[in-house]
Amino acid sequence: MSLTLARIRALNAVIETGGVSSAAKHLSISQPAVTQAIRDIERDTGVTLFVRRGRDLVPTALAADLFRLTVEIERTSAEADRLLQQHGNLGQSELRVGLGNSMPGMALIGAFRERFPGIRISVEQGSWSQIIDAVVEGRVEVGVLPNVPDDGRFVRKTCLIQDVVAIVNEADPLAGRSQVTCDQLMRYPLIFRTAKSSTQRVVDRGFAAAGLSPKPSLVLDTRDGVYEAVANGLGVGFVWESGSGRRDRIRRLRVIDFEQGHPEHVFHLAGRTLPLAAAFASIQL
Repeated sequence: MSLTLARIRALNAVIETGGVSSAAKHLSISQPAVTQAIRDIERDTGVTLFVRRGRDLVPTALAADLFRLTVEIERTSAEADRLLQQHGNLGQSELRVGLGNSMPGMALIGAFRERFPGIRISVEQGSWSQIIDAVVEGRVEVGVLPNVPDDGRFVRKTCLIQDVVAIVNEADPLAGRSQVTCDQLMRYPLIFRTAKSSTQRVVDRGFAAAGLSPKPSLVLDTRDGVYEAVANGLGVGFVWESGSGRRDRIRRLRVIDFEQGHPEHVFHLAGRTLPLAAAFASIQL
């Protein structure tokens, strides 16, 4: 959490204006707030962003690189704010959000609520294909899913990178491991999701790449069902590693044969003016 939007704004303002006092005036905040934001970044990451030469603060090469990377984030957020202001009284508005997993969607919703407390939020949860359909059909304005296709239908933004992991009961012999292979998993009862699940597609490709054709002992249509089955000792399940904050009686294991590095996207339909969806997509975790 070292680079929140507030800290990005403080960092960039100091670089753009040349000093803390001018940055504070530019942002309409206090000088101590600007100084603290810079110190927080340096403390959380162990880096130096500015060096003092006389009365001047000179950005380090790292700070200059961060500026180049983050100035677009700040610009996009400002555009989203302006777009919202053009659409009347948002205090009576509602944003409909579609989630394939509880997380990171709920974290995004929490950050959005802090920024726009007057917006009412309704949530539809379902499988990957159900949430894609919900966005296409207009049941929700914005969705949060892994691996949203880049097929021209959607405006999408990556909010994190994650993997599908195996989950086992804390009493299971596998619980002491940090990683496992598909071949090793074949010795245990496996709990699968239905075919339309994005989780299951990754699982199927992983076992196929290993030359294996597993027969699941259970097939469930919800992530919560998989968690409950594993928590009750019914076998090994598979979930997105950041898909839930749940940790009780569950251990996560990396599966060596699975594809790694899947983007989680915030997305909405292309070609439509969706001010609330744009504002939601601008939220930084």
